[in-house]
Amino acid sequence: MIVAEKKPIEEIIESIKSYNKILIAGCNECVTVCEAGGKKEVAILASALRMYFMNQGRDVKIDEVTLERQCDHEYLEELRNNVDMYDAVVSLACGVGVQFMAEKYFNKPIYPGVNTCFLGAAEERGVWGERCQACGQCILGKTAGICPVSRCAKRVLNGPCGGSTKGSCEINKDIKCAWQLIIDRLKELNKMEDYEYLTPIKDWSTDRAGGPRKVVREDVRQ
Repeated sequence: MIVAEKKPIEEIIESIKSYNKILIAGCNECVTVCEAGGKKEVAILASALRMYFMNQGRDVKIDEVTLERQCDHEYLEELRNNVDMYDAVVSLACGVGVQFMAEKYFNKPIYPGVNTCFLGAAEERGVWGERCQACGQCILGKTAGICPVSRCAKRVLNGPCGGSTKGSCEINKDIKCAWQLIIDRLKELNKMEDYEYLTPIKDWSTDRAGGPRKVVREDVRQ
């Protein structure tokens, strides 16, 4: 899932302090799971903003809505009939949702309420770890399901680099060496022959190096 974290309230206030009617829009997908932008977080932010403006002696209208998704035309369309009631929208969706809303409601200021961090997994309650950088050329089938692009500090495709100590990365001893994890799992799976496979030089054009990416499925297009 996409993992995000709340922006500091001071940063959000600085963005919207000149407006009198503000809509706080949450998203019921990834940011809900990582407790950064769901219905609960929308309510908390709206309450904090109301209190701030009240203390400033200003009567600012703060409304709340949580859409199923903000990266889908169908759900963003739910705002069509009332978005013009507001001077600005604070979106608690990931960066994709913020941009998609800005594209759809071109004449409306849209501000992010979270910082989008990475694609990750819930390691435990309140802890999310990066697992994928969406590089567009997945090699997990050869690396025992452990990604060296996202989990190796040096993004070494044929490792280890030689700098790890007792299974920890030389960059930070609290980070497990990705290639040690890969080797340990290959041994467990009795597939050490995969370690002999040399991953060729990566085509980074499938990553962000190639500019904004797009996936087109002609079999599902209308």
